[in-house]
Amino acid sequence: MSKTRLEAFSDGVLAILITIMVLELKVPHGTDLEALRPLAPVFLAYVLSFVYLGIYWTNHHHLIHAATRVTGGVLWANLHLLFWLSLTPFVTAWMGENHNAPLPTAVYGAVQLCAALAYTILVRTILAADGPDSKLAKAIGGDFKGNLSLALWMAAIPLAFLHQAIADALYVSVALMWLVPDRRIERSL
Repeated sequence: MSKTRLEAFSDGVLAILITIMVLELKVPHGTDLEALRPLAPVFLAYVLSFVYLGIYWTNHHHLIHAATRVTGGVLWANLHLLFWLSLTPFVTAWMGENHNAPLPTAVYGAVQLCAALAYTILVRTILAADGPDSKLAKAIGGDFKGNLSLALWMAAIPLAFLHQAIADALYVSVALMWLVPDRRIERSL
């Protein structure tokens, strides 16, 4: 399979996920600003998840562009990532509808942690296919940012049961860390 086909399939899945998420934003019953107030938590959860899907989309693009080979392992690792990302609309809606509830907030974090782990697996699978001397391997290096993200996700999940706002702050921190696409790959190409 070509890289372009893998990327096109992944792009299509991510586009569908964003579409599904926006459908969860219900039209308010009322015509004043007060009618929007109950929708604020749902909208904020949507924005956070939209940003995350955008981060995965841009970094996935750079990653696949830098890869030189698509193996069966790469295909399955990519599907593994898409599986976890496909749960994003569900956990986004659950967290948004039940703001300040620890379990939906923790489950949101768990799904995002699993997506981050799946992305890490995808990176390592591509690195194994391309070899240790590839441009991509040199660009990724020790992956400090990726490892820090995993640590923050792991901390946020139990912290959701202590105070939901702490977990949310960590979720936003990880998003802010990755808002700019991974420059390491851009520089290596």
